[in-house]
Amino acid sequence: MTAMQHISVWLDVPLRGAFTYLHPQPLPSGQRVRVAFGNRELCGVVDNSVPPQALDEARCKPILAVLDELPPLPEALLQQVRFAARYYLHPQGQALFTALPTALREPRAVTLADRRQYRLNAAGLAAAPSARSTVKLQLWQALHQPQSRDALRRVHPQAGAFLKQALAAGQLDILPWQAPPLQVAATLTLNDEQQAALDAVAANLGRFGAFLLHGITGSGKTEVYLQLIARVLAAGQQALVIIPEINLTPQLIERFAQRFPASHIVCLHSGLSDGERLQGWVDAWQGVADIVIGTRLAVFTPLPRAGLVIVDEEHDGSFKQQDGLRYHARDLAVWRANQAQVPVLLGSATPSLETVANVEAGRYRKLLLSARAHGSARLPRIGLVDTRRLKLVDGLSEPVIAALRQCLARREMSLLFINRRGYSPVLACTACGWTSACKHCSARMVLHLSARQLRCHHCGAQQRVPLQCPACGNPDVQPLGEGTQRLEEALRRLLPEARILRIDRDSTSHKAAWDAVYQRVHAGEVDILLGTQMLAKGHDFGALSLVVVLGSDGGLYSADYRASERLFAQLLQVSGRAGRAELAGDVIVQTNWPEHPLYLALTRHDFDGFAASQLQERREAGFPPAASQVILRADAPQYHEAEAFLQQVLALCGELPPPLFVFGPAPALMARLAGRERAQLTFEAPQRAALHAWLRALLPQLDALARKAPRQLRWSLDVDPQEI
Repeated sequence: MTAMQHISVWLDVPLRGAFTYLHPQPLPSGQRVRVAFGNRELCGVVDNSVPPQALDEARCKPILAVLDELPPLPEALLQQVRFAARYYLHPQGQALFTALPTALREPRAVTLADRRQYRLNAAGLAAAPSARSTVKLQLWQALHQPQSRDALRRVHPQAGAFLKQALAAGQLDILPWQAPPLQVAATLTLNDEQQAALDAVAANLGRFGAFLLHGITGSGKTEVYLQLIARVLAAGQQALVIIPEINLTPQLIERFAQRFPASHIVCLHSGLSDGERLQGWVDAWQGVADIVIGTRLAVFTPLPRAGLVIVDEEHDGSFKQQDGLRYHARDLAVWRANQAQVPVLLGSATPSLETVANVEAGRYRKLLLSARAHGSARLPRIGLVDTRRLKLVDGLSEPVIAALRQCLARREMSLLFINRRGYSPVLACTACGWTSACKHCSARMVLHLSARQLRCHHCGAQQRVPLQCPACGNPDVQPLGEGTQRLEEALRRLLPEARILRIDRDSTSHKAAWDAVYQRVHAGEVDILLGTQMLAKGHDFGALSLVVVLGSDGGLYSADYRASERLFAQLLQVSGRAGRAELAGDVIVQTNWPEHPLYLALTRHDFDGFAASQLQERREAGFPPAASQVILRADAPQYHEAEAFLQQVLALCGELPPPLFVFGPAPALMARLAGRERAQLTFEAPQRAALHAWLRALLPQLDALARKAPRQLRWSLDVDPQEI
């Protein structure tokens, strides 16, 4: 009797080790399998780099099925997952299944589109159908040249049956997929700075190099990307482009498709169905896709012919995953490019302070685009309106209303930016001071007047708008502050002739919403765009000449040390939407703090000066990027339960070896979220390596402590946190 093989298998469970199963034959690393785990059946992935446990066969379960409709997952992906799990202190099984499309996480085979090419062989050429079989004759004639299944279906819908019959008769050869010849549409002429940036990265093709493309808004970073990708495709390689937001993809995909009309471009983001995402991911893995454009999870997409990695808007906070495997896509993209020995290009008008620090340390090379790409385009003029002594009409000052009217009279487009959706951020009682607090979070419920609802934008709770104050019965409850819906109502009253388009998560929730937005804007059907941070980055509206920013002062009061960096980047990005073509651009920022250094730097477009001052503050305070942080978070139905667990962790830690420090336990900034109380410990050290080594040694004890904790308690580790 053949001895059973012990096989190490990773599962999507919150345990740090691989599990040992039995199989009659060895299996390759990366092979998907179906296994029993408790009373469930799960998908597992074989990993021969992990020695199986030397268990008695009676204690091991057999592998139930080998899911071999696809080749084993590539070793490069397994290596990337191993690194991510180790760096982010996360169970490797969960990290691996985070990296896979949803369809590949299930314990069943998957069905994919047939990308193969078919052509008649000698037997098929000798078996011409009768002239009376018109459909078969058409398909037979088409198969004199290599044809895909999709191409044959375009000849006739019955192509599938004909292929099946011809294959069974041995009349067809199956050819490997072959890329069509590269086509590149006419490129734009680069200015000197763009050309220098292109040449610098192109000189590094074929080896690792990390570059920051620091280009002001409208400086033509995308054109540099396109011309670099053309060189990569010409060399027979693939390009990965990671972007921060789904809503940037329609405009970007269209531009890439126009430049590379014959290339297979795959888009990967959360708006796709499971089947669409799986097909694109597999096309990239099998080398069929030439260009992959996707949001943060695309950083795990396998590319056998990788030639270039691009991270656009690299400063954006959405690249950091906030649950599960808390990875940062930008940082993984740099690691991945290093492993693949290809260049990585990080693009931004407002680089993160971490990237600026890496440039100063010589780890990244800075490439500067200091002028707008369009010959006559200039950076917009940024002015501040001091609202301390002005009367506001629904949040709008008279200078803003006048500027909107002038822009409308010139038939130019304007943009109002306020980072609050809904009608009003809070509903309040004029008698007793009651406000619409969320019962489940440390936050206020936002009034959505059109739906007659109060909604929490943190946990999603909803309730009807009360007819009277729940506390004192006063019928005079009033909205306080402005959101996008209230501003839309005010603008329609103040400027009834204006065509207004509101853009926020409420108005762009369906799949085709952004396509409709672009069609209306480019058709000249919009006078005023009104929206949230969704409008702040990446969009190119040529007719836009005026940007108005409302309600930005709140970002100056946050206890989060990153708040000023985020606010400056957001304001500079949204300001950059103005004046990108022939029209001159103006920006108006309403503020109660016109003398604040952040606003003064903004009016000068002085990113370098602002970044230098912020980095100096971080160094003096010992905050990242001058130090490394890891936050241990705990949440439970009651705060004392979360705090008690963290106190036990502190006792477990003992006296930390210098120069490591720990702060807390302390409530999180959002102390209550979705009905759970949250507390945290913050570990900090000047050097990342020492902190990570110490925490990795602590993990077994931490896991053991967590197993004894109350069942309702949850905990997590956040490496390089972006929110405190």
